[in-house]
Amino acid sequence: MSNSANLRAAAAKRVLIKDGAYGTLIQAHRLQSADFCAGLDLIKDQRGNNDLLNITQPEVVRSICESFAEAGAEILATNTFNANAISQADYAAETLVSRINEASASIVREVADRYSARDGKARWIAGALGPTNKTLSLSPNVNDPAYREVDFDQVKAVYREQIDALARGGVDFILIETIFDTLNAKAAIMATLEAEQALGRELPLMISMTLTDLSGRNLSGHTVEAFWASVRHAKPVTIGLNCSFGASQLRPHLAALASIADTLVMAYPNAGLPNELGEYDEAAAETAAQVRDWVEGGLVNVVGGCCGTTPQHIAAIAGAARDCTPRVVPAARDGTLLAGLEPMLIAA
Repeated sequence: MSNSANLRAAAAKRVLIKDGAYGTLIQAHRLQSADFCAGLDLIKDQRGNNDLLNITQPEVVRSICESFAEAGAEILATNTFNANAISQADYAAETLVSRINEASASIVREVADRYSARDGKARWIAGALGPTNKTLSLSPNVNDPAYREVDFDQVKAVYREQIDALARGGVDFILIETIFDTLNAKAAIMATLEAEQALGRELPLMISMTLTDLSGRNLSGHTVEAFWASVRHAKPVTIGLNCSFGASQLRPHLAALASIADTLVMAYPNAGLPNELGEYDEAAAETAAQVRDWVEGGLVNVVGGCCGTTPQHIAAIAGAARDCTPRVVPAARDGTLLAGLEPMLIAA
Protein backbone atom coordinates (compact mmCIF):
# COMPACT_ATOMS: atom_id res chain seq x y z
CA MET A 1 0.00 0.00 0.00
CA SER A 2 1.30 3.48 -0.88
CA ASN A 3 2.16 6.12 1.70
CA SER A 4 -0.89 8.17 0.75
CA ALA A 5 -3.19 5.15 1.01
CA ASN A 6 -1.69 4.21 4.38
CA LEU A 7 -2.18 7.74 5.68
CA ARG A 8 -5.78 7.90 4.46
CA ALA A 9 -6.54 4.53 6.03
CA ALA A 10 -5.12 5.65 9.37
CA ALA A 11 -6.95 8.99 9.19
CA ALA A 12 -10.25 7.21 8.67
CA LYS A 13 -9.83 5.65 12.12
CA ARG A 14 -8.43 8.49 14.20
CA VAL A 15 -7.24 12.08 14.19
CA LEU A 16 -3.55 12.04 13.26
CA ILE A 17 -0.92 14.18 14.96
CA LYS A 18 1.69 16.35 13.25
CA ASP A 19 4.73 17.80 15.03
CA GLY A 20 5.39 21.39 16.18
CA ALA A 21 7.83 24.22 15.63
CA TYR A 22 11.54 23.58 15.04
CA GLY A 23 12.34 27.28 15.23
CA THR A 24 10.92 27.64 18.73
CA LEU A 25 13.08 24.82 20.08
CA ILE A 26 16.18 25.89 18.16
CA GLN A 27 15.93 29.34 19.74
CA ALA A 28 15.85 27.69 23.16
CA HIS A 29 19.34 26.25 22.48
CA ARG A 30 20.79 29.82 22.41
CA LEU A 31 23.23 28.90 19.65
CA GLN A 32 25.97 31.35 18.70
CA SER A 33 27.30 32.23 15.26
CA ALA A 34 30.12 29.69 15.53
CA ASP A 35 27.59 26.98 16.36
CA PHE A 36 25.67 27.67 13.16
CA CYS A 37 28.80 27.65 10.97
CA ALA A 38 30.63 24.82 12.74
CA GLY A 39 33.71 25.19 10.57
CA LEU A 40 32.01 26.01 7.26
CA ASP A 41 33.70 28.83 5.36
CA LEU A 42 30.76 31.17 4.80
CA ILE A 43 31.09 34.91 4.24
CA LYS A 44 27.96 35.99 6.15
CA ASP A 45 26.83 35.61 9.74
CA GLN A 46 24.68 32.46 9.85
CA ARG A 47 22.80 33.17 13.08
CA GLY A 48 19.14 32.48 12.44
CA ASN A 49 19.82 30.13 9.55
CA ASN A 50 18.06 27.24 11.26
CA ASP A 51 18.13 25.07 8.15
CA LEU A 52 21.94 25.07 8.13
CA LEU A 53 21.89 23.18 11.43
CA ASN A 54 20.91 20.03 9.55
CA ILE A 55 24.54 19.75 8.48
CA THR A 56 26.38 21.70 11.19
CA GLN A 57 24.45 20.60 14.30
CA PRO A 58 22.59 17.43 13.29
CA GLU A 59 22.25 16.25 16.89
CA VAL A 60 20.28 19.40 17.75
CA VAL A 61 17.87 18.70 14.90
CA ARG A 62 17.68 15.02 15.80
CA SER A 63 16.92 15.75 19.45
CA ILE A 64 14.08 18.10 18.46
CA CYS A 65 12.63 15.52 16.11
CA GLU A 66 12.86 12.88 18.84
CA SER A 67 11.08 15.15 21.31
CA PHE A 68 8.13 15.51 18.94
CA ALA A 69 8.05 11.76 18.32
CA GLU A 70 8.03 11.21 22.08
CA ALA A 71 5.14 13.67 22.35
CA GLY A 72 3.03 11.57 19.99
CA ALA A 73 3.63 13.11 16.56
CA GLU A 74 3.02 10.66 13.73
CA ILE A 75 3.75 13.09 10.89
CA LEU A 76 7.26 14.47 11.29
CA ALA A 77 8.32 17.39 9.10
CA THR A 78 11.84 18.19 8.01
CA ASN A 79 13.68 21.26 9.28
CA THR A 80 13.79 22.80 5.79
CA PHE A 81 11.37 25.74 5.81
CA ASN A 82 13.97 28.12 4.32
CA ALA A 83 16.18 25.49 2.69
CA ASN A 84 15.77 26.85 -0.84
CA ALA A 85 18.18 28.83 -2.99
CA ILE A 86 16.13 32.05 -2.83
CA SER A 87 15.97 32.14 0.96
CA GLN A 88 19.50 30.81 1.47
CA ALA A 89 20.86 33.57 -0.77
CA ASP A 90 20.31 35.92 2.19
CA TYR A 91 23.05 33.95 3.97
CA ALA A 92 25.19 33.37 0.85
CA ALA A 93 24.59 29.66 1.47
CA GLU A 94 22.63 28.74 -1.63
CA THR A 95 25.28 26.24 -2.75
CA LEU A 96 24.42 24.12 0.31
CA VAL A 97 20.72 23.71 -0.47
CA SER A 98 20.83 20.11 -1.70
CA ARG A 99 23.06 19.03 1.14
CA ILE A 100 20.86 20.73 3.77
CA ASN A 101 17.65 19.12 2.50
CA GLU A 102 19.02 15.63 2.07
CA ALA A 103 20.60 15.75 5.53
CA SER A 104 17.38 16.89 7.19
CA ALA A 105 15.30 14.22 5.48
CA SER A 106 17.83 11.56 6.48
CA ILE A 107 17.75 12.70 10.13
CA VAL A 108 13.96 12.60 10.35
CA ARG A 109 13.79 9.31 8.42
CA GLU A 110 16.14 7.67 10.89
CA VAL A 111 14.16 8.94 13.89
CA ALA A 112 10.82 7.86 12.42
CA ASP A 113 12.07 4.39 11.50
CA ARG A 114 13.68 3.91 14.91
CA TYR A 115 10.55 4.90 16.81
CA SER A 116 8.32 2.82 14.55
CA ALA A 117 10.56 -0.22 15.07
CA ARG A 118 10.29 0.34 18.80
CA ASP A 119 6.49 0.60 19.12
CA GLY A 120 5.10 -0.69 15.81
CA LYS A 121 3.27 2.58 15.03
CA ALA A 122 3.42 4.03 11.53
CA ARG A 123 5.09 7.40 11.10
CA TRP A 124 5.37 9.55 8.00
CA ILE A 125 7.96 12.09 6.88
CA ALA A 126 6.83 15.36 5.31
CA GLY A 127 9.46 17.29 3.38
CA ALA A 128 8.74 20.92 4.27
CA LEU A 129 8.81 23.64 1.59
CA GLY A 130 8.38 27.19 2.83
CA PRO A 131 7.04 30.00 0.62
CA THR A 132 10.45 31.67 -0.05
CA ASN A 133 10.81 35.38 0.65
CA LYS A 134 9.77 36.42 -2.88
CA THR A 135 6.29 36.67 -4.38
CA LEU A 136 5.18 35.87 -7.90
CA SER A 137 1.81 37.60 -7.61
CA LEU A 138 2.80 41.01 -6.28
CA SER A 139 5.32 43.67 -7.20
CA PRO A 140 7.76 44.81 -4.50
CA ASN A 141 7.92 48.17 -6.28
CA VAL A 142 4.85 50.36 -5.73
CA ASN A 143 5.86 52.48 -8.71
CA ASP A 144 5.98 49.50 -11.09
CA PRO A 145 3.08 47.06 -10.53
CA ALA A 146 4.27 44.78 -13.34
CA TYR A 147 7.74 44.27 -11.85
CA ARG A 148 8.65 40.91 -10.32
CA GLU A 149 11.91 39.94 -8.61
CA VAL A 150 11.49 36.32 -9.76
CA ASP A 151 9.54 34.51 -12.45
CA PHE A 152 7.57 31.26 -12.38
CA ASP A 153 10.23 29.08 -13.98
CA GLN A 154 12.88 30.35 -11.60
CA VAL A 155 10.76 29.60 -8.52
CA LYS A 156 9.82 26.19 -9.91
CA ALA A 157 13.51 25.35 -10.44
CA VAL A 158 14.36 26.46 -6.91
CA TYR A 159 11.68 24.19 -5.50
CA ARG A 160 12.72 21.32 -7.76
CA GLU A 161 16.25 21.40 -6.35
CA GLN A 162 14.85 21.20 -2.84
CA ILE A 163 12.34 18.45 -3.64
CA ASP A 164 14.90 16.25 -5.36
CA ALA A 165 17.17 16.42 -2.31
CA LEU A 166 14.31 15.72 0.11
CA ALA A 167 13.34 12.69 -1.96
CA ARG A 168 16.90 11.37 -1.86
CA GLY A 169 16.79 11.70 1.92
CA GLY A 170 13.67 9.54 2.12
CA VAL A 171 10.60 11.75 2.67
CA ASP A 172 7.13 10.26 2.19
CA PHE A 173 5.29 13.49 1.33
CA ILE A 174 6.06 16.98 0.09
CA LEU A 175 4.53 19.59 2.40
CA ILE A 176 4.04 22.99 0.75
CA GLU A 177 3.30 25.14 3.78
CA THR A 178 2.65 28.68 5.01
CA ILE A 179 1.48 29.66 1.53
CA PHE A 180 0.97 33.41 1.33
CA ASP A 181 1.07 33.53 -2.49
CA THR A 182 -1.01 31.00 -4.40
CA LEU A 183 1.17 31.33 -7.51
CA ASN A 184 4.29 30.40 -5.51
CA ALA A 185 2.40 27.29 -4.40
CA LYS A 186 1.54 26.53 -8.03
CA ALA A 187 5.26 26.60 -8.86
CA ALA A 188 5.96 24.20 -5.99
CA ILE A 189 3.16 21.90 -7.12
CA MET A 190 4.50 21.76 -10.66
CA ALA A 191 8.03 21.12 -9.38
CA THR A 192 6.72 18.24 -7.26
CA LEU A 193 4.80 16.68 -10.15
CA GLU A 194 7.86 16.92 -12.40
CA ALA A 195 10.09 15.41 -9.69
CA GLU A 196 7.59 12.61 -9.18
CA GLN A 197 7.63 11.79 -12.88
CA ALA A 198 11.43 11.84 -13.01
CA LEU A 199 11.74 9.61 -9.95
CA GLY A 200 9.12 7.16 -11.13
CA ARG A 201 7.53 6.99 -7.69
CA GLU A 202 4.81 8.69 -5.70
CA LEU A 203 5.54 12.04 -4.04
CA PRO A 204 2.14 12.88 -2.54
CA LEU A 205 1.38 16.48 -1.72
CA MET A 206 0.31 18.15 1.50
CA ILE A 207 -0.71 21.78 0.98
CA SER A 208 -1.18 24.39 3.71
CA MET A 209 -2.22 28.02 3.32
CA THR A 210 -1.56 30.87 5.74
CA LEU A 211 -3.92 33.80 6.28
CA THR A 212 -2.64 37.35 6.50
CA ASP A 213 -5.66 38.88 8.24
CA LEU A 214 -8.92 37.89 9.91
CA SER A 215 -10.87 38.35 6.67
CA GLY A 216 -9.57 34.92 5.70
CA ARG A 217 -7.38 35.72 2.70
CA ASN A 218 -3.74 35.11 1.94
CA LEU A 219 -1.40 37.85 0.71
CA SER A 220 -2.29 37.22 -2.94
CA GLY A 221 -5.94 37.85 -2.04
CA HIS A 222 -7.47 34.38 -2.18
CA THR A 223 -10.10 33.19 0.26
CA VAL A 224 -9.68 29.66 1.58
CA GLU A 225 -12.44 28.50 -0.80
CA ALA A 226 -10.73 30.13 -3.79
CA PHE A 227 -7.38 28.71 -2.72
CA TRP A 228 -8.85 25.21 -2.64
CA ALA A 229 -10.30 25.71 -6.12
CA SER A 230 -6.84 26.79 -7.31
CA VAL A 231 -4.92 23.75 -6.01
CA ARG A 232 -7.52 20.95 -6.02
CA HIS A 233 -6.27 19.72 -9.41
CA ALA A 234 -3.05 18.54 -7.71
CA LYS A 235 -5.07 16.02 -5.67
CA PRO A 236 -3.26 16.69 -2.38
CA VAL A 237 -3.52 14.11 0.39
CA THR A 238 -4.14 16.97 2.81
CA ILE A 239 -5.24 20.57 2.46
CA GLY A 240 -5.33 23.01 5.32
CA LEU A 241 -4.17 26.03 7.25
CA ASN A 242 -1.12 26.72 9.36
CA CYS A 243 0.61 29.57 11.19
CA SER A 244 -1.51 32.74 10.77
CA PHE A 245 -3.11 33.06 14.20
CA GLY A 246 -4.08 30.95 17.14
CA ALA A 247 -6.61 28.15 16.89
CA SER A 248 -9.66 30.20 17.88
CA GLN A 249 -9.06 32.82 15.16
CA LEU A 250 -8.54 30.11 12.53
CA ARG A 251 -11.72 28.22 13.36
CA PRO A 252 -14.25 29.93 11.02
CA HIS A 253 -11.87 29.74 8.06
CA LEU A 254 -11.03 26.12 8.82
CA ALA A 255 -14.75 25.34 8.97
CA ALA A 256 -15.24 26.90 5.53
CA LEU A 257 -12.46 24.77 4.08
CA ALA A 258 -13.54 21.58 5.84
CA SER A 259 -17.03 21.83 4.39
CA ILE A 260 -15.88 21.78 0.76
CA ALA A 261 -12.52 19.95 0.57
CA ASP A 262 -12.90 16.38 -0.69
CA THR A 263 -9.62 15.31 0.90
CA LEU A 264 -8.10 15.21 4.38
CA VAL A 265 -7.83 18.51 6.26
CA MET A 266 -4.67 19.23 8.26
CA ALA A 267 -4.37 22.33 10.45
CA TYR A 268 -1.58 23.42 12.77
CA PRO A 269 -1.96 26.81 14.46
CA ASN A 270 0.45 29.03 16.32
CA ALA A 271 0.41 28.96 20.11
CA GLY A 272 -1.83 32.00 20.14
CA LEU A 273 -0.59 35.41 19.04
CA PRO A 274 2.92 36.66 19.85
CA ASN A 275 3.49 39.16 22.62
CA GLU A 276 5.34 42.48 22.22
CA LEU A 277 8.66 40.61 22.31
CA GLY A 278 7.58 38.23 19.55
CA GLU A 279 7.24 35.30 21.94
CA TYR A 280 4.29 32.98 22.40
CA ASP A 281 2.67 32.75 25.82
CA GLU A 282 -0.24 30.39 25.18
CA ALA A 283 0.04 27.34 27.42
CA ALA A 284 -0.13 23.83 26.00
CA ALA A 285 -3.44 23.08 27.71
CA GLU A 286 -5.06 26.19 26.23
CA THR A 287 -3.93 25.39 22.68
CA ALA A 288 -5.09 21.79 23.08
CA ALA A 289 -8.53 22.86 24.33
CA GLN A 290 -9.03 25.02 21.24
CA VAL A 291 -7.87 22.23 18.93
CA ARG A 292 -10.25 19.89 20.76
CA ASP A 293 -13.04 22.24 19.69
CA TRP A 294 -11.94 21.74 16.07
CA VAL A 295 -11.98 17.99 16.48
CA GLU A 296 -15.38 17.89 18.17
CA GLY A 297 -16.72 20.10 15.39
CA GLY A 298 -15.63 17.57 12.77
CA LEU A 299 -13.26 20.02 11.09
CA VAL A 300 -9.94 18.16 10.96
CA ASN A 301 -8.22 14.89 10.17
CA VAL A 302 -4.68 15.93 11.15
CA VAL A 303 -3.66 18.45 13.83
CA GLY A 304 -0.33 19.79 15.05
CA GLY A 305 1.38 23.04 15.92
CA CYS A 306 3.21 25.92 14.26
CA CYS A 307 5.06 28.92 15.77
CA GLY A 308 5.52 28.75 19.52
CA THR A 309 4.40 25.13 19.89
CA THR A 310 6.65 22.81 21.88
CA PRO A 311 6.58 19.05 22.53
CA GLN A 312 4.37 19.89 25.51
CA HIS A 313 1.86 21.49 23.14
CA ILE A 314 1.96 18.49 20.81
CA ALA A 315 1.52 16.03 23.68
CA ALA A 316 -1.46 18.04 24.94
CA ILE A 317 -2.97 18.20 21.45
CA ALA A 318 -2.46 14.44 21.03
CA GLY A 319 -4.20 13.87 24.34
CA ALA A 320 -7.08 16.14 23.41
CA ALA A 321 -7.60 14.40 20.06
CA ARG A 322 -7.27 10.88 21.38
CA ASP A 323 -10.36 8.70 20.91
CA CYS A 324 -12.12 11.47 18.99
CA THR A 325 -13.92 10.89 15.71
CA PRO A 326 -12.04 12.31 12.72
CA ARG A 327 -13.70 14.52 10.13
CA VAL A 328 -15.67 12.72 7.45
CA VAL A 329 -14.36 13.64 4.00
CA PRO A 330 -17.29 14.94 1.91
CA ALA A 331 -17.99 13.82 -1.63
CA ALA A 332 -16.70 16.04 -4.40
CA ARG A 333 -19.18 18.65 -5.55
CA ASP A 334 -20.64 18.21 -9.02
CA GLY A 335 -19.68 20.84 -11.55
CA THR A 336 -16.66 22.86 -12.63
CA LEU A 337 -14.84 24.63 -9.80
CA LEU A 338 -12.90 27.76 -10.77
CA ALA A 339 -11.37 30.65 -8.88
CA GLY A 340 -10.16 34.19 -9.15
CA LEU A 341 -9.93 35.81 -5.75
CA GLU A 342 -13.30 34.17 -5.03
CA PRO A 343 -14.44 30.66 -6.05
CA MET A 344 -16.96 29.96 -8.77
CA LEU A 345 -18.83 26.66 -9.14
CA ILE A 346 -20.49 26.01 -12.49
CA ALA A 347 -23.17 23.44 -11.75
CA ALA A 348 -23.20 20.29 -13.84
